[in-house]
Amino acid sequence: MVKRCSQHDMMNKIEELIEVSRSGVLATADKSGRPHVRWMTPVTLKGRAGVLFAVTSPQFAKVMELKAQPRVQWMIQHPSLNEVVTISGRVNVIDNPALKTEVMDALGARLLVFWKLNRRSQWVVLETVIEEATLFMTMKGEKKTVTFA
Repeated sequence: MVKRCSQHDMMNKIEELIEVSRSGVLATADKSGRPHVRWMTPVTLKGRAGVLFAVTSPQFAKVMELKAQPRVQWMIQHPSLNEVVTISGRVNVIDNPALKTEVMDALGARLLVFWKLNRRSQWVVLETVIEEATLFMTMKGEKKTVTFA
């Protein structure tokens, strides 16, 4: 069964799932349409409803993929697997010092693996503007979908 809920309620659930899982899976497609998935560390920022943020190196393949095809999907799940949210949207690759500071303040020390692979001075923000999010409550067999403007 699919039910509707508000954008506010869905963003609260997304924030809750990020807080407990601390990671998500980002799916992109390359220029030939081949899908690629990778574990990422997403975050939401207060005052920026309907947007999900992450960081990456401008040299990583996903940046080229996103510039060619900005449509993505995220999957974030509760560790117990009783709640799974999928998020569809468009990504903007941003290299803005103010936004980078804001995102880094929110992510803090969650990026240990990223820093092992990348120099601290070389990174950009991936801003996913959410178009639709679906929360699947697996044990109830229930889905809630929200379309974002």
